[in-house]
Amino acid sequence: MTSMPDDEAVREALRQVDDPEAGMNIVDLGLVYGIDVTADAVHVDLTMTTAACPMAEMITDQARDVIVTIVPPDTHVDVRLVWDPPWTPDKMTGIAKEHFGWTF
Repeated sequence: MTSMPDDEAVREALRQVDDPEAGMNIVDLGLVYGIDVTADAVHVDLTMTTAACPMAEMITDQARDVIVTIVPPDTHVDVRLVWDPPWTPDKMTGIAKEHFGWTF
């Protein structure tokens, strides 16, 4: 039986999900706002770079799909799209900023 992953394992799994418009994973883009793992559930809050993102549903579905692969069967996986606080480029990791040439 698979045991419940910790927050960091969920974050690593989410690195497999790319924002196709940005060409980078949602973790390095700073789109993952929160991860909460309990005894029988995983809750993730994520956002998009803009509320008009046409890929929002696809990205949240992919996030849910990768989490399901690392949790025990019958674990509740809740991926919520949130808009507050709004995403800004300062939420990106150094890797993402370098990728886009935004190092200062």
